[in-house]
Amino acid sequence: MELIYKNLKGTLEKLTVTDEEVDRQLTRLQQQTPRVRPVTDRAAQSGDEVVLDYAGSVDGVPFEGGTAQGQTLVLGSGMFIPGFEDQLIGHSVGDQVTVRVTFPKDYRATELAGKDAEFACTIHEIHERMSYALDDTFAKEVGQCENYTEMREKMRQSLQEFYDERAELELQDRLMRQAAATLSYTPTDAELSAAVDAQLQTVQAQLAQRGLTLEQYCQFTGSTMDGLRADAKPEAETSLRIQKTAEIIAALEGLRETEEELAQEYAAVCRQNGMTMEQLKPYVNDEFEQAVRQNARLKKAIHFVRDHAEVTEKPAQPNKE
Repeated sequence: MELIYKNLKGTLEKLTVTDEEVDRQLTRLQQQTPRVRPVTDRAAQSGDEVVLDYAGSVDGVPFEGGTAQGQTLVLGSGMFIPGFEDQLIGHSVGDQVTVRVTFPKDYRATELAGKDAEFACTIHEIHERMSYALDDTFAKEVGQCENYTEMREKMRQSLQEFYDERAELELQDRLMRQAAATLSYTPTDAELSAAVDAQLQTVQAQLAQRGLTLEQYCQFTGSTMDGLRADAKPEAETSLRIQKTAEIIAALEGLRETEEELAQEYAAVCRQNGMTMEQLKPYVNDEFEQAVRQNARLKKAIHFVRDHAEVTEKPAQPNKE
């Protein structure tokens, strides 16, 4: 089958921000950004945020994913195994607590399902969580704005920019999937396995920002690594097809990355990882540079497909999410 990547048809579906969405996002930010006060004069209560270390074991034997240090947990949130959080209530900073729980019988990690476990916990910090009012103080301390009116307008602008960018990226994705569907290409098992690994590494990085590992995620959601890999496989294969399609388009059209585009790619890597270019340099080798160049060419090929597509723009609709 011949690769078709010109004159593809697509629809740009934009959304407009509503007052209700601005209010909803500000309320969500209010809920996600409590005023936190360190507590040293009382024991932990439901709703408090505690910072603790824990080490889990079954029949005296530690199990994989059952240990963490400096873990933040909101008591009463239901994030941990039923009964875990309740047993920390009433304890103070510095207390060592043995938490005893029983894994649910239908727990997906079958080696733990229905078993009794102990967690040796040490409480390092307790924080009282209080809510902001949606007022000028909230705007100044959280939004870095002079007043709440200014914060609302900035939120509206930020949401509109996000929706416009998302609409464009979704259009580009649909166009590339159309083109990839015309490509005669089947990834090898090794390529597919590597692509799944890459997807799981992304998930791992996202979890790390919340102080979790993949193993802990599996333990507390009842997932397994095999299950995660199986779930990631279809999209990994699609990503490989799109990448191969972009490489062929770049070759056919003579698309080459410029030095300016490479600089933008490196800057994006630095932003994503909270690094300066000087901090990144020790990690830049031939393989790393090739990956950056490949990503720049991928974007160039996607823009080429977008520029040569027949795009219909729908009248913008209010966001109803």
